[in-house]
Amino acid sequence: MENVLTIEYPADVLWALQQDSDEFETEARLLLAVKLYEMGKLSTGLAARLAGVPRVTFMFLLGRYGLSPFGETPDEIEEDLRHARQASHCQ
Repeated sequence: MENVLTIEYPADVLWALQQDSDEFETEARLLLAVKLYEMGKLSTGLAARLAGVPRVTFMFLLGRYGLSPFGETPDEIEEDLRHARQASHCQ
């Protein structure tokens, strides 16, 4: 069973964002899913379903918002890689 959420918004929002209602609603669903994932309230799978995209697509989209599907920020992952490279050169 699917639930429906209706949010009223002024037409000026569409004008300001230069989007039609379908684009805005699609983006709003994605942003809600990303935020709930970021807060640790939804898994990547459930967030992807909320956003209306496949899980793998959602995982790639997380990078657009500076998030990682692995629970680490891109900077943390890069730092881990740097440490791994340094450790491999020391051996």
